[in-house]
Amino acid sequence: MLDAVNLHDWIDELCDVLDLDTEVDEGLVLDLARVAAHNVVRPAAPLTTYLLGLAAGRAGAGPEEVEELAERARSLAERWDRPAPADDAEDDADVSEEEIDELEVDEEE
Repeated sequence: MLDAVNLHDWIDELCDVLDLDTEVDEGLVLDLARVAAHNVVRPAAPLTTYLLGLAAGRAGAGPEEVEELAERARSLAERWDRPAPADDAEDDADVSEEEIDELEVDEEE
């Protein structure tokens, strides 16, 4: 696990390199990433936090506005409907043997 001091140092250095003069609420961003990863899919975490930053930058948002934007993203992620697992075989069971035979005959023609 990352040491909090190292993470803070990383953020400071990254802001310098990216020419950003901002404060980052690490807890807010990491919590949003966790919710997106668990409720949507893992790759949603960095994309969600990127889009939060983009929206905040575009709006010239201060800390309170960033919290509001993050809450809107969190709310969406928490209510996100995940598709049914791919191993759900009920759909395949609804196809009768006659339908399968018909498909095979059509393919041969």
